Amino acid sequence: MIRHAGMVARWGPAGWRGVLIEGPSGAGKSDLALRALERDFRLVADDRVILWVSGGRLFGCAPDPLRDLVEVRGLGVLAEPALAFAEVALAIRSGVPERMPDPQALEVLGVRIPLLVADLREPSAPAKLSRALDAFDVGLKRRI
Repeated sequence: MIRHAGMVARWGPAGWRGVLIEGPSGAGKSDLALRALERDFRLVADDRVILWVSGGRLFGCAPDPLRDLVEVRGLGVLAEPALAFAEVALAIRSGVPERMPDPQALEVLGVRIPLLVADLREPSAPAKLSRALDAFDVGLKRRI
């Protein structure tokens, strides 16, 4: 399945943990990915993500023509080394977040992943990604 989204990943206790970045064109998906790269994240895919399930887990990678590329508004398409693939552990979707939201999930190809709704252009968005991944990994370790 190909999804109009970006994806970044960060190394943690459970390996490479990816974040699917969703929103309409111009919502700031690539901008958030670029800012996350400055915070120990690595690019997986920009603009389009190929998603598949293996062993009940969701994974993503860039389509070959877009691999190792990121769009930087105002500069164009630039080279950026990307991971070959990563597990999708979280999704962030462009929107107006509630102050204290109930937990949300996104189902993709039959796999449910935590969903965070946020203003992708907000300066704290990359920090929120890190904290959400940390919280999810702690929850994962407690269930095992």
